[in-house]
Amino acid sequence: MTVSNEVSDALCPQRLVLEHVTSRWGTLVLIELLDRSYRFGELRRAVGRWGGREVSEKMLTQTLQTLERDGLVHRDAKPVIPPRVDYSLTDLGREAAEQVRALAQWTEDRLDQVERARRVYDAAREARSRAA
Repeated sequence: MTVSNEVSDALCPQRLVLEHVTSRWGTLVLIELLDRSYRFGELRRAVGRWGGREVSEKMLTQTLQTLERDGLVHRDAKPVIPPRVDYSLTDLGREAAEQVRALAQWTEDRLDQVERARRVYDAAREARSRAA
């Protein structure tokens, strides 16, 4: 850990954990790992199915390391040839993932309402802009 990470962790540790759990890739990793453990490549493909955008190896590695450091993800490296590494949730990670999945479900359930609200907002804003 660098000095800047130590300072950031000390200033607002709750916010930092929340950022990790709700980050773009962190959320998707947690939700995917709720169902089962994954090898790296499998997890990368599974996460990519969510938005049609593939997560880079570097970003997935960083996300997994961050979640592992926070105690949410367990990395199980087996000493076999070829090497095998499986990722799964810890009990703490399962608890967080269930909360994140509930929020993702709410988003899916309410997307129509959100999109309607956006259209109303955009139309009102455009009307104000034309009137000015």
